[in-house]
Amino acid sequence: MDTRENHQLQSEKLDQLPALLRETGIDCWLVWVRETVQSSDPVLPLILGADLVWPSALLFTADGERIAIVGTYDAAVVPAELYSRVIPYTEGIAGALRIELDRIAPRAIGINESRSDVAADGLTSGMKALLVDMLAPTPYASRLTSAERLVGGLRGRKSPFEQARIRDAVRITEQIFDELDAFLSVGQTEIEIQEFVHRRMSELGVGFAWQAASNPAVDAGPNKPFGHGGPSDNRTKRGHLLHFDFGVQSGGYSSDIQRMYYFGPPDEIPAEAKRAFETVRDAIQLAARALRPGVRGRDVDAVARGHVVECGYPPFAHALGHQIGRYAHDGGTLLGPAWERYGDSPNGLVEAGNVFTLELHVPTTGYGQVSLEEDVVVTGAGCESLSHPQRVLRCIAA
Repeated sequence: MDTRENHQLQSEKLDQLPALLRETGIDCWLVWVRETVQSSDPVLPLILGADLVWPSALLFTADGERIAIVGTYDAAVVPAELYSRVIPYTEGIAGALRIELDRIAPRAIGINESRSDVAADGLTSGMKALLVDMLAPTPYASRLTSAERLVGGLRGRKSPFEQARIRDAVRITEQIFDELDAFLSVGQTEIEIQEFVHRRMSELGVGFAWQAASNPAVDAGPNKPFGHGGPSDNRTKRGHLLHFDFGVQSGGYSSDIQRMYYFGPPDEIPAEAKRAFETVRDAIQLAARALRPGVRGRDVDAVARGHVVECGYPPFAHALGHQIGRYAHDGGTLLGPAWERYGDSPNGLVEAGNVFTLELHVPTTGYGQVSLEEDVVVTGAGCESLSHPQRVLRCIAA
């Protein structure tokens, strides 16, 4: 993004903060960072869009104040049009930080630590220890609290700028999928197929929503471990399925879509493969109808999971859906089961503006895994599909 686009994004996100602070009962949100080239807080691109070197405190209040206490040589990177005040320091930040906290007099100070949400866990243990030491002579050290809900809301409530960027990433991803219809043929290796996708991404000027080695994941036929691995020398064969998990990053925002192909005419699709595909497709659409503001993430997951089990398949071993945005996995409320590994994320409430994937898979005995993934945005009344949901297997002449 260029400077103008960065400022538009940050302006929209910063405008969301006063309401979020009031909703979460946080009087002051403190983003506490240093040397962000090496260790950047995930929220920094949303509220500043620049790197900071010396220990820095970005303070935000429910009254709309935006204060940056930064090193003298970092002051110029803080946009004056977005921040109420920029306070530079030379020898140390502790004095200036205490003065501002005394003036604000917060009862609760939000800091970026979380047990469940990596996107809300940007404060390192060393920086927290440094902050506590600085605030030890004041009452504020005992008023630090997790800003997990605030950060989840800030990341999750996608602004108009963010939604437009995600839509563009989805559009480009689907364009490349459409081009694959003409490119694919029997006898190609998974590696050759991935190389075609990478070439088209380069020509279209987009980046990777996750690491290039496994983006896209290309899984041909039944003899391939299913997961986050990269392509192999497996070749496409008549009568086999081909699975893709693919996402691009465009304008700083990501897509994440899965599609299924079959090598052969539609009237030759095996009954087992067709039934598996329809089970996955229908489970996703049932979940989409259940997805609306105010529902818990775990309850949406349960709709899809229940359908899969009712159809006689084992429950899938992952969450139904994660939020997407600047990253393919963007934190916040998760559409997942109440498993230990997900912490409290599945108990979060869905909000308007959240952008989720809806994804799951079921096995077949001789054709490969059947897996689909759609991208949707939550609206005031339900959800809207950003991708064009796959309704039937995409057949490739063989």
